Amino acid sequence: QVQLVESGGGLVQPWGSLRLSCAASRDRFSIETMGWYRQPPGKQRELVATIDSGGSKKYADSVNGRFTLSRDGAKSTVYLQMNSLKPEDTAVYYCYCKLWGLGASWGQGTQVTVSS
Repeated sequence: QVQLVESGGGLVQPWGSLRLSCAASRDRFSIETMGWYRQPPGKQRELVATIDSGGSKKYADSVNGRFTLSRDGAKSTVYLQMNSLKPEDTAVYYCYCKLWGLGASWGQGTQVTVSS
């Protein structure tokens, strides 16, 4: 499978910014899709943004226009730039990675708290 190392969570004020990163232990040719999900308090895990091997991106409606997912293919790393953060963005953010022909793997999760 794959090991995922996340970083970048923390506490930020409303309308602030944070950047999350996730590094995969496999080369980019092994990766079908990579991205981020989140789980708000008391709710189910939900899609935030993903990018596939061809570079196509998918965003949740709630973050479209505020969050940007990018990829450093040479390093098998994805970055989630989160701008104009709102209290409702508070959640544990999980890195997601699906390898070709295998199931999905998840990172350990990183807490993002948006509060004044």
